[in-house]
Amino acid sequence: MQADTFSLQQFNINGISVWAAVEGTGPLVIMVHGWPELWYSWRHQIQAVAAAGYRVVAPDVRGYGGSDKPYPVEAYDMIHLTGDVVGLIDALGEETAILVGHDWGAPICWNTAALYPERVSAVAGLSVPYMQRGEVSAIELWKQLYQGKFFYQLYFQKEGIAEAELEADIPRALRTMYYAISGDCLAEHSWEQLMASKGPDDSLLGGMPDPNPLPEWLTDEDLRYFVDAYKLSGFRGSLNRYRAQQRDWALLPQLSELTVDQPSCFVAGSLDIVRGLIPGVDLYENPGVSCTDFRGATIIDGAGHWVQQERPDQVNRALLVFLSELS
Repeated sequence: MQADTFSLQQFNINGISVWAAVEGTGPLVIMVHGWPELWYSWRHQIQAVAAAGYRVVAPDVRGYGGSDKPYPVEAYDMIHLTGDVVGLIDALGEETAILVGHDWGAPICWNTAALYPERVSAVAGLSVPYMQRGEVSAIELWKQLYQGKFFYQLYFQKEGIAEAELEADIPRALRTMYYAISGDCLAEHSWEQLMASKGPDDSLLGGMPDPNPLPEWLTDEDLRYFVDAYKLSGFRGSLNRYRAQQRDWALLPQLSELTVDQPSCFVAGSLDIVRGLIPGVDLYENPGVSCTDFRGATIIDGAGHWVQQERPDQVNRALLVFLSELS
């Protein structure tokens, strides 16, 4: 699917400029991507949901693609990111929106719903369920769980290290990361196998298979779109989201108590690495535990982390059923 088939618009929100794909008319649906992605990650969902009678807006999150990329780590905390979603709703002239988020986009959407309940009418989270604030920050938790081991979120903490590795060969970096945590790779190699031999000072890409050919769900044209965007933007802004997690924990204590009270659902691949990030815990066992109007989970057998790209028809079906039940 060619990127130029979508209408791209620019919005000034929350002190920054945001680039977004806009399609359709009707109730507003905002789709928020994760790392290392772009609005383009929703290419299979935008038109399908718009055709069902919705106004779909898929932004490049701050730090990515055509949107502004503030330099400070502080600019990527959850206060700014949820504020961007509310700012986009305002810029579009709406009172409320339905939110759909994947990877980091999912916590952004869940937290926007929890912090601004009057502005969000429903939420669908992909890959990452809603999790309330823990007794320690996520970074402190990862330090405890992965002491003496490689863990990508800890590797990202020191500014400049991951940027240098990823920007040295952006095509290789993206195709390797996209493949490594897709269902295609995880059907043969567990994430633990790929990471188990690595120490805390090793690199992210070391030991990851470089696919040739690409998996069927990722065309050369798709990869080129992502690569061209990251050649222009680099990785600092997007990596800063990982570095802001301690700030999130310190600044938003209310997330220890807040539930998501809007109609909500969850969609993920059965092989998604997020499922087992906490050793010994299945994060998909009860994804609606902190949601008071949870409409169910769809776990897609054999799919990996990039679920809306790997299995677009099944994801679209789940989203359209959820949306239809709202009305």
